Amino acid sequence: MNRGLILLCLLATACAPLGFPQGVSQPLPTDIVDPSYPLVESAPVAPLQTSSGINVSANRAWREGKEVHVELCFTLIDGSDWTIWGASLQYADSVNFDFASIMLSLQEPVEGQSGLRCDTLSFFNVPPDADLSNVMITVDAIAAPPRAEDYCIIYMPKIQQTLDERGIPIVLGCMDSGGAQVMQILSRPDTMSQEEAEQIVYSDEFYTVKGPWSFTFNLGQ
Repeated sequence: MNRGLILLCLLATACAPLGFPQGVSQPLPTDIVDPSYPLVESAPVAPLQTSSGINVSANRAWREGKEVHVELCFTLIDGSDWTIWGASLQYADSVNFDFASIMLSLQEPVEGQSGLRCDTLSFFNVPPDADLSNVMITVDAIAAPPRAEDYCIIYMPKIQQTLDERGIPIVLGCMDSGGAQVMQILSRPDTMSQEEAEQIVYSDEFYTVKGPWSFTFNLGQ
């Protein structure tokens, strides 16, 4: 009797339809979220803005999903590595500072002629239902962050002059370090810590050109 039951169970198992192994749950169907949103493109109301001797021009802007992009070009006053240092996207009652830029092209400056750099400036995490019918994109500043050796070659005279004009008793000098000239703080007031002195001396104001340069677009509602 027992042998008959065992044989019957074996036959039933062999005839069972093939499928997932026992103990393994089949994946449940998931909702498919369509990530695409309408692509809206716009030209600027005014394509060229000038501030602090720098021309910035906007070609076009476009809205794609949760991102807003704009093509910008700005003049280069010298051969330093100038880049967009601060920017914002303003719409309705919101301001977005979450941005990144990617260089599209670069024309190095030559004697008697400015250079030109063009970037795609992108803003992220923009609500897809945001009203962008009157959106303003602003470049707040461009900057050329110096390398360590650039401070002695280019920036130290300007920084020292600014300190003297402001009555800040910090004295700068250049010291040899591994075969390269490195700017150092030679003296500072006793009431000022080294960290406080470095914050003043290495402030980005010495390699930043401030705007603003603002452009208005209609990227729809």
